Amino acid sequence: MAEAVGAGIAKNNATLICGGLGGVMEAAAKGCKAESGQTIGILPGDKKEDANQYIDHVIVTAMSHARNAIIARSCDALIAVDGEYGTLSEIALALKMEKPVVTLRSKWNIEGAWVAASPEDAVEIAMRLILTR
Repeated sequence: MAEAVGAGIAKNNATLICGGLGGVMEAAAKGCKAESGQTIGILPGDKKEDANQYIDHVIVTAMSHARNAIIARSCDALIAVDGEYGTLSEIALALKMEKPVVTLRSKWNIEGAWVAASPEDAVEIAMRLILTR
């Protein structure tokens, strides 16, 4: 699902911003790169080498989970795919910053976030919310 979200972001000529590591972040970046998109990884540590292979622009923060504030501030809309507490903090920060938030297969029902039924739906909702802001 994350790979399809990344591909959809690229197809909409948008840039993917993520945490830059493995798992969902790597899958989204892989999907974005498969469609010739641009990726930015905002890393929690202090080593550029920690970024996954699909990240074009690496930002090291040495801030651990506090880097989620940078991700939330830098995005135009946040799409949260699945996720644990780090993702939950990104959702909360983005909502506090009045950014559009779309969740996909989230375990949390969060007031103010849009719920998507599919990766394509998540990207379509996010792009629509960006354009209508």
